[in-house]
Amino acid sequence: MTLIGVVGAGVMGVGVAQNFAQYGHDVVLVDKDEDILGTARETITRNCRMSRLMGGPALDPEEILARITTTVDLDALAGAAVVVENVTENWEIKHEVHTMLDKICPPPAVLVVNTSAIPITKVAAVGRHPERVIGVHFMNPVPAKPVVELIPGFHTSPGTVELTRELLRGIGKNAIDVKDASGFVSNRVLMLTVNEAAFLVHEGVATAESVDEVFRGCFGHPMGPLETADLIGVDTILYSVEVLYDHYADSKYRPCPLLKQMTDAGLHGRKTGRGFYTYDS
Repeated sequence: MTLIGVVGAGVMGVGVAQNFAQYGHDVVLVDKDEDILGTARETITRNCRMSRLMGGPALDPEEILARITTTVDLDALAGAAVVVENVTENWEIKHEVHTMLDKICPPPAVLVVNTSAIPITKVAAVGRHPERVIGVHFMNPVPAKPVVELIPGFHTSPGTVELTRELLRGIGKNAIDVKDASGFVSNRVLMLTVNEAAFLVHEGVATAESVDEVFRGCFGHPMGPLETADLIGVDTILYSVEVLYDHYADSKYRPCPLLKQMTDAGLHGRKTGRGFYTYDS
Protein backbone atom coordinates (compact mmCIF):
# COMPACT_ATOMS: atom_id res chain seq x y z
CA MET A 1 0.00 0.00 0.00
CA THR A 2 1.00 3.62 -0.54
CA LEU A 3 2.30 5.83 2.28
CA ILE A 4 -0.05 8.82 2.41
CA GLY A 5 0.81 12.14 4.03
CA VAL A 6 -2.04 14.28 5.33
CA VAL A 7 -1.40 17.89 6.33
CA GLY A 8 -3.93 19.51 8.65
CA ALA A 9 -5.86 17.60 11.31
CA GLY A 10 -9.07 19.60 11.14
CA VAL A 11 -12.43 18.23 10.06
CA MET A 12 -11.33 17.44 6.50
CA GLY A 13 -7.85 16.18 7.34
CA VAL A 14 -9.21 13.76 9.93
CA GLY A 15 -11.71 12.40 7.41
CA VAL A 16 -9.05 12.01 4.72
CA ALA A 17 -6.66 10.22 7.08
CA GLN A 18 -9.38 7.86 8.29
CA ASN A 19 -10.57 7.11 4.76
CA PHE A 20 -7.12 6.12 3.52
CA ALA A 21 -6.42 4.06 6.65
CA GLN A 22 -9.73 2.20 6.21
CA TYR A 23 -8.47 0.93 2.88
CA GLY A 24 -5.17 -0.31 4.28
CA HIS A 25 -2.86 2.63 3.59
CA ASP A 26 -0.33 3.81 6.16
CA VAL A 27 -0.92 7.48 6.95
CA VAL A 28 1.22 10.23 8.45
CA LEU A 29 -1.07 12.95 9.81
CA VAL A 30 0.67 16.27 10.48
CA ASP A 31 -0.53 19.33 12.34
CA LYS A 32 1.30 22.11 14.16
CA ASP A 33 -0.57 21.49 17.43
CA GLU A 34 -0.27 18.34 19.57
CA ASP A 35 -3.66 19.01 21.16
CA ILE A 36 -5.30 19.09 17.74
CA LEU A 37 -3.65 15.78 16.88
CA GLY A 38 -4.93 14.28 20.13
CA THR A 39 -8.43 15.46 19.31
CA ALA A 40 -8.04 14.01 15.82
CA ARG A 41 -7.35 10.54 17.22
CA GLU A 42 -10.35 10.82 19.54
CA THR A 43 -12.53 11.89 16.60
CA ILE A 44 -11.38 8.96 14.45
CA THR A 45 -12.11 6.57 17.33
CA ARG A 46 -15.61 7.99 17.70
CA ASN A 47 -16.24 7.97 13.95
CA CYS A 48 -15.20 4.31 13.67
CA ARG A 49 -17.48 3.29 16.54
CA MET A 50 -20.40 5.19 15.00
CA SER A 51 -19.78 3.99 11.43
CA ARG A 52 -22.11 0.98 11.53
CA LEU A 53 -24.89 2.98 13.22
CA MET A 54 -24.65 5.59 10.45
CA GLY A 55 -25.02 3.02 7.68
CA GLY A 56 -21.32 2.53 7.01
CA PRO A 57 -19.04 -0.49 7.45
CA ALA A 58 -18.09 -1.94 10.82
CA LEU A 59 -14.69 -0.46 11.71
CA ASP A 60 -12.20 -1.37 14.43
CA PRO A 61 -10.83 1.93 15.86
CA GLU A 62 -7.63 0.29 17.06
CA GLU A 63 -6.96 -1.23 13.65
CA ILE A 64 -7.55 2.08 11.87
CA LEU A 65 -5.44 4.11 14.32
CA ALA A 66 -2.60 1.58 14.11
CA ARG A 67 -2.14 2.71 10.49
CA ILE A 68 -2.10 6.44 11.38
CA THR A 69 1.00 8.15 12.76
CA THR A 70 0.48 11.66 14.11
CA THR A 71 3.27 14.23 14.34
CA VAL A 72 4.00 17.96 14.41
CA ASP A 73 7.09 17.40 12.23
CA LEU A 74 6.39 18.19 8.57
CA ASP A 75 9.69 16.51 7.65
CA ALA A 76 8.00 13.18 8.45
CA LEU A 77 6.34 13.46 5.03
CA ALA A 78 9.62 13.07 3.16
CA GLY A 79 8.90 9.42 2.34
CA ALA A 80 5.24 9.83 1.36
CA ALA A 81 4.24 8.95 -2.20
CA VAL A 82 1.20 11.22 -2.01
CA VAL A 83 0.58 14.19 0.31
CA VAL A 84 -2.92 15.60 0.77
CA GLU A 85 -2.92 19.19 2.06
CA ASN A 86 -6.04 20.25 3.99
CA VAL A 87 -5.11 23.52 5.72
CA THR A 88 -7.58 26.38 6.06
CA GLU A 89 -8.74 28.37 3.02
CA ASN A 90 -6.23 31.14 3.66
CA TRP A 91 -3.79 31.88 0.85
CA GLU A 92 -0.90 32.98 3.08
CA ILE A 93 -1.09 29.73 5.07
CA LYS A 94 -1.41 27.55 1.96
CA HIS A 95 1.51 29.37 0.33
CA GLU A 96 3.71 28.75 3.37
CA VAL A 97 2.76 25.07 3.61
CA HIS A 98 3.31 24.36 -0.09
CA THR A 99 6.65 26.17 -0.04
CA MET A 100 7.77 23.73 2.66
CA LEU A 101 6.22 20.68 0.99
CA ASP A 102 8.01 21.48 -2.25
CA LYS A 103 11.34 21.23 -0.37
CA ILE A 104 10.49 18.26 1.84
CA CYS A 105 8.74 15.98 -0.67
CA PRO A 106 10.87 15.27 -3.74
CA PRO A 107 9.35 14.17 -7.05
CA PRO A 108 7.71 11.90 -8.01
CA ALA A 109 5.63 12.48 -4.86
CA VAL A 110 2.21 13.87 -5.80
CA LEU A 111 0.93 16.93 -3.94
CA VAL A 112 -2.87 16.96 -3.63
CA VAL A 113 -4.60 20.23 -2.76
CA ASN A 114 -7.86 19.66 -0.90
CA THR A 115 -9.45 23.05 -1.36
CA SER A 116 -12.98 24.27 -1.80
CA ALA A 117 -12.21 27.43 -3.75
CA ILE A 118 -8.53 28.32 -4.31
CA PRO A 119 -7.39 27.67 -7.92
CA ILE A 120 -4.97 24.75 -8.26
CA THR A 121 -2.74 26.53 -10.76
CA LYS A 122 -2.15 29.29 -8.21
CA VAL A 123 -1.06 26.74 -5.58
CA ALA A 124 1.10 24.82 -8.06
CA ALA A 125 2.99 28.00 -8.96
CA VAL A 126 4.47 28.07 -5.44
CA GLY A 127 6.71 25.05 -6.09
CA ARG A 128 9.34 23.99 -8.62
CA HIS A 129 7.32 21.04 -9.96
CA PRO A 130 3.80 22.23 -10.83
CA GLU A 131 3.24 19.12 -12.94
CA ARG A 132 2.85 16.99 -9.80
CA VAL A 133 0.25 19.24 -8.12
CA ILE A 134 -3.44 18.39 -8.48
CA GLY A 135 -6.66 19.38 -6.76
CA VAL A 136 -9.03 16.94 -5.12
CA HIS A 137 -12.06 18.45 -3.43
CA PHE A 138 -13.20 15.89 -0.88
CA MET A 139 -16.71 16.23 0.52
CA ASN A 140 -17.55 16.16 4.23
CA PRO A 141 -17.78 13.69 5.93
CA VAL A 142 -15.00 12.25 3.78
CA PRO A 143 -15.39 8.50 4.56
CA ALA A 144 -19.11 8.62 3.76
CA LYS A 145 -19.04 10.63 0.53
CA PRO A 146 -18.39 8.56 -2.61
CA VAL A 147 -17.77 11.48 -5.00
CA VAL A 148 -14.88 13.97 -5.22
CA GLU A 149 -13.99 16.71 -7.70
CA LEU A 150 -10.71 16.05 -9.53
CA ILE A 151 -9.08 19.30 -10.66
CA PRO A 152 -5.87 19.38 -12.70
CA GLY A 153 -4.00 22.67 -12.75
CA PHE A 154 -2.60 24.24 -15.92
CA HIS A 155 0.68 22.29 -15.65
CA THR A 156 -0.60 19.06 -14.04
CA SER A 157 0.76 16.07 -15.97
CA PRO A 158 -1.46 13.30 -17.37
CA GLY A 159 0.52 10.85 -15.23
CA THR A 160 -0.37 12.77 -12.07
CA VAL A 161 -4.04 12.80 -13.06
CA GLU A 162 -4.19 9.05 -13.69
CA LEU A 163 -2.21 8.13 -10.58
CA THR A 164 -4.54 10.25 -8.46
CA ARG A 165 -7.66 8.88 -10.13
CA GLU A 166 -6.54 5.29 -9.47
CA LEU A 167 -5.66 6.09 -5.87
CA LEU A 168 -9.09 7.61 -5.33
CA ARG A 169 -10.82 4.67 -6.98
CA GLY A 170 -8.96 2.42 -4.55
CA ILE A 171 -10.56 4.17 -1.56
CA GLY A 172 -14.06 4.06 -2.99
CA LYS A 173 -14.19 7.47 -4.63
CA ASN A 174 -15.71 8.38 -7.98
CA ALA A 175 -13.59 11.27 -9.28
CA ILE A 176 -15.53 13.80 -11.37
CA ASP A 177 -13.33 15.83 -13.76
CA VAL A 178 -13.66 19.58 -13.22
CA LYS A 179 -11.68 22.41 -14.79
CA ASP A 180 -9.58 24.69 -12.63
CA ALA A 181 -11.90 27.59 -11.76
CA SER A 182 -12.29 29.05 -8.28
CA GLY A 183 -15.02 27.18 -6.39
CA PHE A 184 -15.08 24.47 -9.09
CA VAL A 185 -18.65 23.08 -9.37
CA SER A 186 -19.85 22.20 -5.89
CA ASN A 187 -18.73 25.26 -3.97
CA ARG A 188 -19.40 27.79 -6.66
CA VAL A 189 -23.06 26.82 -6.21
CA LEU A 190 -23.12 25.72 -2.55
CA MET A 191 -21.34 28.75 -1.11
CA LEU A 192 -23.73 31.11 -2.86
CA THR A 193 -26.65 29.14 -1.41
CA VAL A 194 -25.28 29.11 2.13
CA ASN A 195 -24.28 32.78 1.94
CA GLU A 196 -27.76 33.78 0.76
CA ALA A 197 -29.35 31.60 3.46
CA ALA A 198 -27.24 33.43 6.05
CA PHE A 199 -28.47 36.75 4.61
CA LEU A 200 -32.08 35.58 5.19
CA VAL A 201 -31.30 35.07 8.88
CA HIS A 202 -29.25 38.28 9.05
CA GLU A 203 -32.12 40.32 7.58
CA GLY A 204 -34.75 38.67 9.80
CA VAL A 205 -36.63 37.11 6.90
CA ALA A 206 -36.63 33.69 8.59
CA THR A 207 -34.94 31.74 11.35
CA ALA A 208 -32.20 29.22 10.58
CA GLU A 209 -34.66 26.45 11.44
CA SER A 210 -37.24 27.79 8.99
CA VAL A 211 -34.73 28.21 6.16
CA ASP A 212 -33.52 24.64 6.57
CA GLU A 213 -37.04 23.26 6.88
CA VAL A 214 -37.94 24.81 3.53
CA PHE A 215 -34.99 23.11 1.83
CA ARG A 216 -35.66 19.77 3.47
CA GLY A 217 -39.41 19.81 2.95
CA CYS A 218 -39.69 21.48 -0.46
CA PHE A 219 -36.58 20.19 -2.22
CA GLY A 220 -35.96 16.92 -0.44
CA HIS A 221 -32.51 17.92 0.79
CA PRO A 222 -31.35 15.73 3.71
CA MET A 223 -29.80 18.81 5.30
CA GLY A 224 -30.63 22.49 4.95
CA PRO A 225 -27.97 25.02 3.89
CA LEU A 226 -27.36 26.31 7.42
CA GLU A 227 -27.11 22.82 8.89
CA THR A 228 -24.58 22.20 6.14
CA ALA A 229 -22.70 25.36 7.12
CA ASP A 230 -22.42 24.09 10.70
CA LEU A 231 -21.16 20.72 9.45
CA ILE A 232 -18.52 22.24 7.15
CA GLY A 233 -17.63 25.04 9.56
CA VAL A 234 -19.00 28.59 9.47
CA ASP A 235 -15.45 29.94 9.35
CA THR A 236 -14.64 27.69 6.38
CA ILE A 237 -17.77 28.92 4.61
CA LEU A 238 -16.70 32.53 5.16
CA TYR A 239 -13.16 31.96 3.89
CA SER A 240 -14.46 30.16 0.81
CA VAL A 241 -16.93 32.94 -0.03
CA GLU A 242 -14.16 35.51 0.43
CA VAL A 243 -11.94 33.59 -2.00
CA LEU A 244 -14.76 33.55 -4.58
CA TYR A 245 -15.38 37.27 -4.05
CA ASP A 246 -11.69 38.12 -4.45
CA HIS A 247 -11.22 35.86 -7.47
CA TYR A 248 -14.27 36.84 -9.52
CA ALA A 249 -14.66 40.44 -8.27
CA ASP A 250 -18.42 39.88 -8.52
CA SER A 251 -20.78 41.37 -5.93
CA LYS A 252 -22.93 38.24 -5.90
CA TYR A 253 -20.20 36.66 -3.76
CA ARG A 254 -20.23 39.44 -1.15
CA PRO A 255 -19.92 37.66 2.23
CA CYS A 256 -22.86 37.98 4.61
CA PRO A 257 -21.88 40.10 7.66
CA LEU A 258 -23.45 37.45 9.93
CA LEU A 259 -20.87 34.90 8.76
CA LYS A 260 -18.10 37.33 9.67
CA GLN A 261 -19.60 38.04 13.10
CA MET A 262 -20.10 34.36 13.88
CA THR A 263 -16.54 33.54 12.80
CA ASP A 264 -15.13 36.30 15.03
CA ALA A 265 -17.28 35.08 17.93
CA GLY A 266 -16.04 31.50 17.59
CA LEU A 267 -19.44 30.17 16.51
CA HIS A 268 -17.98 27.84 13.90
CA GLY A 269 -20.64 25.12 13.99
CA ARG A 270 -20.33 21.52 15.10
CA LYS A 271 -16.58 21.69 15.72
CA THR A 272 -17.03 24.39 18.39
CA GLY A 273 -20.42 23.23 19.68
CA ARG A 274 -22.35 26.23 18.44
CA GLY A 275 -23.06 27.82 15.08
CA PHE A 276 -26.50 28.40 13.57
CA TYR A 277 -27.49 25.62 16.01
CA THR A 278 -26.21 24.49 19.39
CA TYR A 279 -24.70 21.01 19.82
CA ASP A 280 -23.94 19.05 22.95
CA SER A 281 -20.43 17.65 23.43
